[in-house]
Amino acid sequence: MAALTQTPIHAPSNAPRHAPWYVWCAVLAVTSALIGGHWDVSWHTSIGRDTFWTPAHMAIYLCGVLAALSCAYLIFHMTFFGRPDDPGVTIAGFRGPLGAFIAAWGGIAMLTSAPFDNWWHDAYGLDVKIVSPPHVVLLAGVFAVAMGGLILTLGYMNRAEGAQRRQLEWMFLYVGGLLIVLLQFVSMEYLNRILLHTSLPYRIMAALIPFVLAGVWRASRYPFSCTVITSIYSLLIIGLILILPLFPAQPKLGPVYHAVTQFIPPQFPILLIVPAFLLDLLWQRTRRMNRWLLSAISGILFVGVLLAVEWPFATFLMTPAARNAFFGAGYMGYFAHPNSYTARSVFYPLDSGLAFWCNIAWAICFAAISTRVGIAWGEWMKRVRR
Repeated sequence: MAALTQTPIHAPSNAPRHAPWYVWCAVLAVTSALIGGHWDVSWHTSIGRDTFWTPAHMAIYLCGVLAALSCAYLIFHMTFFGRPDDPGVTIAGFRGPLGAFIAAWGGIAMLTSAPFDNWWHDAYGLDVKIVSPPHVVLLAGVFAVAMGGLILTLGYMNRAEGAQRRQLEWMFLYVGGLLIVLLQFVSMEYLNRILLHTSLPYRIMAALIPFVLAGVWRASRYPFSCTVITSIYSLLIIGLILILPLFPAQPKLGPVYHAVTQFIPPQFPILLIVPAFLLDLLWQRTRRMNRWLLSAISGILFVGVLLAVEWPFATFLMTPAARNAFFGAGYMGYFAHPNSYTARSVFYPLDSGLAFWCNIAWAICFAAISTRVGIAWGEWMKRVRR
């Protein structure tokens, strides 16, 4: 009986209770890049690219500066002043946490892309696609900073206990949510609501999103990790929808087909939270299931549920009832031609009939493979200590 009433073992009273400052810098860097990225797209659709030195660009490149400086400091400090037993890896003679090396590279890549992007716009036009060569370098840098921040957080999280562990786990989930935001941002041109009655958006999301969901769920102790990270994605986008139109804007490029008087927000977030919640429930009950079988079931669940909820919701977004400050379906860029699908609230007819269902079958295959790779990635992340 005495054994049953013993005081539980806790972390030492002198154990750190808060995350290190450089982990906070990595989290802040990714947040700044993604808010700045959406702000920049809004700038392009509301004003046009008038100069490189916009506040949106500065928010994006703040990510590179924060990541490069904080992680470089961490690497140099551990290399020249650290102890031999400090947890880290050695690369090219320098020693530091693995995540710091990845994030530092990402920050340098982002800063390198800045003059390339400015030259590209001067050479090929003030407004170009999201996926242009300089933007690919920039987005690769942001992705590296996000992944580096995730792994940097993991290294400390997997060694921490008590209050510090709980704080780091929430930071880990937050960065996981920002990864979802980043992947949706990169795919933005293919997730437009006029395409949501075609198979293309579902194939893209099936290939990308389950990887993050499965990886973060496996690496985290929290049973509803997928719900949390998709909630972060949803709340961030809804926040931008509510905030950006509060500020005035006027087009400086032409032709202007649609009168714009305020910043244009992003479109309403995809309802990823619904399949994410069901995947949480599934994975809680199938921990011992064969990984490939589980991935196949997860792929069917993800694509089937996403299609079932997003299809009718996309129909709703095309109606006058969605043209309000919350759903934001009434906002259009100045270049929206009156005869465009967006201006007419009409779905784009990309595929139909047998071709559509064949493509959805491919989406299920993509989701299954993405889930399996994510499971392996998550199991690796659970072992990260440095």
